[in-house]
Amino acid sequence: MNIKSLLFLLPTFMLSQTLQAQTQKKQSATAHKLTTSFVPNGKWRGVFEIKPGVEVPFNFEITKSDTKPHLIFLNGEERFDGGVVKQTADSILVALDQFDNELAFKITGDSLVGTLRKQDGSGKPLAVNASRGNPYRFKPKGKNPAADFSGKYDITFKSPTGKDENAVGLFKQNGNKITGTFLRVTGDSRYLEGIVEGNDFYLSSFIGSSPSYYKGSFSKDGTITGETVSARGNTPFTGKQNQNAALPDVYKLTFLKDGYKTLDFSFPDVNGKKVSLSDEKFKNKVVILTITGTWCPNCVDEASFIAPWYKENRNRGVEVIGIHYERQLDSAYVRKALTRFRDKFDIQYDQVIAGTPDKKIVSESLPALNNFISFPTTIIINKKGEVAQIHTGYSGPATGQYYTDFVKEFNAEIDGLLKE
Repeated sequence: MNIKSLLFLLPTFMLSQTLQAQTQKKQSATAHKLTTSFVPNGKWRGVFEIKPGVEVPFNFEITKSDTKPHLIFLNGEERFDGGVVKQTADSILVALDQFDNELAFKITGDSLVGTLRKQDGSGKPLAVNASRGNPYRFKPKGKNPAADFSGKYDITFKSPTGKDENAVGLFKQNGNKITGTFLRVTGDSRYLEGIVEGNDFYLSSFIGSSPSYYKGSFSKDGTITGETVSARGNTPFTGKQNQNAALPDVYKLTFLKDGYKTLDFSFPDVNGKKVSLSDEKFKNKVVILTITGTWCPNCVDEASFIAPWYKENRNRGVEVIGIHYERQLDSAYVRKALTRFRDKFDIQYDQVIAGTPDKKIVSESLPALNNFISFPTTIIINKKGEVAQIHTGYSGPATGQYYTDFVKEFNAEIDGLLKE
């Protein structure tokens, strides 16, 4: 092509570039208009597809705020703060820092479509969509409950290995709505919410970790059958109504090996400073050790109790050490996870890192312990530096009277040790 031809085409090229720039500017303005006009505040119903054909609903609210809007998970009586809502051109991102996850939504009309994924991009994302203004969790089919199935149940979970696990089921029904939880020696399933249709029930829960889903049937003779459903597989359970249903004694499940009176450890905090029971700070004090992890929902419940309790009681001669077992041990991850945990619950006691969340690792790092079962496990040390009590698992606020009894027993134990 000669110079004259190029000169002839130049104005056309420049016009094309100008039109393209104008089009992009209009598209950008349109996107901005759509963004500013979409206000996510209000109540939403979300649905996870945990595997093909299996959907798990949950409810949340995006609160209106003068500073930063927050996503609040709604489960039964609980309102759990999930995190700050960040809105961009055509999407919404909620960093679920408590569990190192995030909800990433694309705005589609007045709906949200996206995924639940790890913040570092690892693992397999879980598909999720949400619609605004739907007040229900499980969509009712118009079938009335066959009866009121409220009460306490002896439950037996059948594990894939064939080993039975005893539990207690607590249910409260109001019309076709049902709430409840399952207590195990390892902790409770927190706040479950759902529906009763005839004899069938469906329960779910979500606070940012992974969705929980239970379904089953009640019978007229007081029996219950069901299963907990997850992406990894189903775990069946059976049970029978029993107002005297109870777990094994949680104070006798984990104990010290013969010849031991205390725990001997030296673990670093996020700054590398070693913390040990022999430190001057803990001498002649009652010390509470909590074996915990930021990834653990029951540990979240325990921290929400222990953190404010410590602030109210520290001047009485008590200390707390959170012994963490985390999914990753590199310094950057540990600092991020423990700092987030500390900030969320305003933790003012020592936190140390001891290993990964494996029962074998716990046993190796705390060799005086026999039969470690659960995160969390709470150990109370008397003023002499000796183990006075070991409590396996945690019964959180969702367990009602069980939680009330735990708090009463905990305070009574501490009061008694402080008088010694």
